[in-house]
Order: sequence, then structure tokens, then C-alpha cells
Amino acid sequence: MGELRLMKGNEVIAEAAIRCGCDGYFGYPITPQSEVMETLMTLRPWETTGMVVLQAESEIASIHMVYGGAGAGKRVMTSSSSPGISLMAEGISYLAGSELPCVIVNVQRGGPGLGTIQPSQADYNQATKGGGHGDYSLLVLAPASVQEMHDFVILGFELAFKYRNPVMILADGVIGQMMEKVTLIEQRPRWTNEQIQALSGGWATTGKTADRKKHVITSLEMDALMMEKYNLRLQAKYLQMKQDEVRYEVIDCDDAEYILVAFGSAARICQKTVQIARAKGVKVGLIRPITLFPFPDKIIAHYASNVKCFISVEFNAGQMVYDIRLAVNGVTRVEYFGRMGGVVPTPDEVEDALNQYF
Repeated sequence: MGELRLMKGNEVIAEAAIRCGCDGYFGYPITPQSEVMETLMTLRPWETTGMVVLQAESEIASIHMVYGGAGAGKRVMTSSSSPGISLMAEGISYLAGSELPCVIVNVQRGGPGLGTIQPSQADYNQATKGGGHGDYSLLVLAPASVQEMHDFVILGFELAFKYRNPVMILADGVIGQMMEKVTLIEQRPRWTNEQIQALSGGWATTGKTADRKKHVITSLEMDALMMEKYNLRLQAKYLQMKQDEVRYEVIDCDDAEYILVAFGSAARICQKTVQIARAKGVKVGLIRPITLFPFPDKIIAHYASNVKCFISVEFNAGQMVYDIRLAVNGVTRVEYFGRMGGVVPTPDEVEDALNQYF
């Protein structure tokens, strides 16, 4: 049984990183996720586990430090918030193009531009549709609790190494700043260099020696036909993710006439809306996508013929609503309700929006 604590979401990201055997964290402070690095600096894991913690000179530098560590087969990560993730976009594309595993945490804030420091979910398209140049996809996990902030660091590394692909934990300022009880895993050891050599199957750069040939990791290919072949292999990997890694939560949908679809802290709000509406005799359910890529389109399609309307509830201008409409494929209505710029709606506001579609 792990240790039970009352912790802030950002703080537990740091604790989980240390305890799961992370080798290195490279980041740059930006509200509302700065506590991740601050907690790591306070805990000083370099003295206990040997984990490297470094504040880079910029987000651009930090993501390329992640590239270097990932290329060596190490478990490395970074965290930032919306404008900082934008600065990392080129490096994230390099990581995906080079098939390197890492964990990237985005605690979203309102935008566009520098925006505000208040919570947002306006980076949905950036996270799920690539965000940088080229045809690539990230595995995207959307935590809705402090416990999931902890658990998804561990899961994130597992998925990153399983698919040799960056994994993004797409949180928001609510989950990053709120405090809840969380069960922490026991300390796990970092991998040794020998384990990395054995587990990587030869892809990691472990150094040229008498018994190891020179190995260069790159996303560069000058031959267009070879690059197309490489892209086709990446697309096959993303298809495998869609088949095997879809995660979601379904609440009160079996008899529902209306279904809310929401992720992260918006789903927490909608869960209360479901309780309020059902107490008034309205049959409402909730589908919470846990993986935003791959998106849980099949479970949405499953309920489409049974409901009068889906309502996508988001802290943005309506980005996930298009994925829901694709999943529904015209079988029933799909509507949107949301607030923008860092404004967080209440459960009653969501209920009022729901009432428009009776």
C-alpha cells in the first residue's frame, strides 16, 4: 500500500516522477505549473535517486534536453503551460519523428497569446492534432483528479516506451492547483545502463564501444520515398494506439436521453450537473474521455442512436465538439457549451445550457 497524502496536483506530478524512477526533468517556470519544478527542487531527488532536475534557459532548450535524454533511453520529462508548450512544438515534432519516448505535462491556461493564468482547455486541438509540423500524433492523457495526475505520470512513461512516442498529460489550472488526497506509489529504482541496453532493443544511443556500432538518432531523411515509407510506419503505430489504448469513463449513460461529453476538470463539473439533473427527473449521462488521442469515438457512436443530444462541455470555443460530431456521424444532434479565457462554468450553468435542448 502506498503512502497517503493531501497534495496539490502540480506537486504530485513531481512526487510521481521521482517515485517512478524518472531519470531527468528539464523545464522552465510558467504559471500555473511552476510548482512542478519548485517541488522537485525542494525534494532534491539528485541526492537520493540520482534524478537530474534542471531549469533550462527557455522552453525551447528544455524540450531539446528532453530529446537528448530520451535518445539515450532515459525516462525524461518536462512540464509547462500553454505558451510554453507552443515554444516546444518544434522539439516535440522532432521527438515524435525520431520515435523517442518522453512525458510532457501541459497545465493549460487561458489564451490566445499570453492570455491569463486562469484555467483553460483551449490547447485541445494543439495536443490532439499534432501541434507542430508534420504528420504525427501524441498519446494524450486528460486527468480529472490529483490522483490521476499521479497515476498518469507512471502510465505516461509506460505508454511512451511501449510505443516509442511522446506522451502528453493535458491538465488544466484547476487540476494543477487543487488539493486532494492521493496515494503515492512506493519508490521504484531507476533503470541501469545495462537495463536500458536490454530494454531498448538497440534503438537507444548507449555509446560506441568495441561491441556496439555507431548509432545516430535523427528525424531527417532526404529521400522523399523513404520518408513516405517512414511516415506509413508511424501511421500504422498510431492506428495501433487507436485499437489498444482508448480509455474513457461512462457515468449514467445506459438510460440517458442526453449525454454530456467532457474531459479534465470540466468532467468534474459535469458529474455534478448529472446529479442535479437526475434529481429533477432528467435522464442525463456523462462520457469522460481519458485519452484524448486516441479519442473514444466508438463508445460515443455506441450511444448515439439512443440519445436525443450530445453536449460537449469545454473550457474553450468548442474544439472537442468536432471529434464528437465525427464519432456520431449525423445519427443525432451534437451541441456545445463552454466558457473561454480562463472562466470556469458552474454545474448550474451547464444545466441551464442542457435545458435548451429538451
